[in-house]
Amino acid sequence: MDQQRRIFLFNAAQLATLAAAAPLAGAAPNDAAYPFSLGVASGSPLPHAVILWTRILADPLNAAATAPVALSVRWEVAEDELFRKIAAKGVTSAVPALAHSVHVDATGLAPGRWYWYRFMLGGAVSPVGRTRTAPAPDAQPARLKLAVASCQHWEFGSFGAHRQIAAAAPDLVAFLGDYIYEWGPYHLSHPAKATRTNEHATLAGYRARYAQYKSDPDLQAAHHAAPWIVTWDDHEVVNDYTGERDARSSADFLARRAAAYQAFYEHMPLRLAAPGQTDFARFRIYQRHDWGRLARFHVLDDRQHRAAHACQAKGRSGSVLRRDCADLRDPARSMLGGEQEAWLAQGLASSGARWNIIAQQTLMAQSSQTKIIGLDDGRFWNDGWDGYPLARQRLFDALGESRAANPLVLSGDVHTFYAAELRSDFYRPMSKANPIIATEFCGTSVTSSSRPQARTLEYVDMNPHIKYGRSDKRGFMLMEVTPTKTVTSFVGLDDVRDAATGASPVATFVVNAGRPGLNRS
Repeated sequence: MDQQRRIFLFNAAQLATLAAAAPLAGAAPNDAAYPFSLGVASGSPLPHAVILWTRILADPLNAAATAPVALSVRWEVAEDELFRKIAAKGVTSAVPALAHSVHVDATGLAPGRWYWYRFMLGGAVSPVGRTRTAPAPDAQPARLKLAVASCQHWEFGSFGAHRQIAAAAPDLVAFLGDYIYEWGPYHLSHPAKATRTNEHATLAGYRARYAQYKSDPDLQAAHHAAPWIVTWDDHEVVNDYTGERDARSSADFLARRAAAYQAFYEHMPLRLAAPGQTDFARFRIYQRHDWGRLARFHVLDDRQHRAAHACQAKGRSGSVLRRDCADLRDPARSMLGGEQEAWLAQGLASSGARWNIIAQQTLMAQSSQTKIIGLDDGRFWNDGWDGYPLARQRLFDALGESRAANPLVLSGDVHTFYAAELRSDFYRPMSKANPIIATEFCGTSVTSSSRPQARTLEYVDMNPHIKYGRSDKRGFMLMEVTPTKTVTSFVGLDDVRDAATGASPVATFVVNAGRPGLNRS
């Protein structure tokens, strides 16, 4: 589905929503543009609170459609979708400095239940979103239905995966990065070489890219269906950047990164410091979310604090041979940074949850691109965890020392479904002396392209701890977490170019509580 078709469908849906909803708050003037063109969202649920989000923008392709003045926006949370019983309400300001985005921390709610919410500006009423609070800290829920997605390049397909997520009616959605891509489609230049076009590097550019994406009706539907927890990866800023540097950018990279971070905040239902106290040049995004005693989510940031790429000219990402790269054996190099490593270790050690879910950006299992025979063998992509093997080992050590129950790792970034068993030493034979530490599920992309399936099967063959790989499908993961087991389905789309595409599980795995490892269902 092309961009203009998406916008057409979006506008038609919003006109229908406005016609149905406006009488609740008084009819909008006939010449008033509908201000909620990007829909609504919720996220960061706590037992008694949830973040509600919207952005006032009448035209997704024209930021000037909203006057540069502060706007008074009303909001309501109800116990029913007809808003007969209001649980919380208030008024907040949408200010130009934050692109007229709104972040409401709706408090005073009951734990572990569904709510409905909406915003109002003048006579206009937003779409109604459904959200829920986290269970009480001492509750043991019977089930958590979780959808997991990542990597959605606008130009590479429709967002039919989000329509399928909305239809699945999950309790929670986890998005693991690359919500936008900083550049548009590939064009062929002379000589025949693919080059990226329309790359954004300013605050206005990043805001425009988010508005374009959020105009999609299927992405809006997924946000309207359930609360989200989110983290970022590289394309929210620029491809494969590390920490405070990017090999392709000029000396003002930190200004570019700050603009990108601000735009991310402006468009996500995040619970962060008060905006006036937020330094967008550097701010903490890693967070912990508890779902009663059933699950604890440790949501990581493996971009902002990582060391530069190992053994690449001018710091670029790429593949490196283990035997030729001393950086891979440098214990000072970190993927998460020392402060975040300590925070994760503490969160694991203090967890009383039945399942400990590490939600992060990229494949954690070792994935050599060549056959490994000896300890110095292997070719590795240095932008993933394979480029930071000692940092990965510290994470594994923290898992073991914490004795945190039933660790699961959720990953994205590589546009491939992978199911893997994580062990302390990937070079040793699978044996009782080298037990499974955690089970990893890596999701494919919503739209972004991947390598041929034949090559993925070669990787699986060369890395025996990776039990499954599928790169020819776009889609998402759907998980059911219970006290006794977690069932994970890799859901693949029939046709990523078709917004009305069907979808079905291409593989399903079970992890039993107390017995780490994969069982094919």
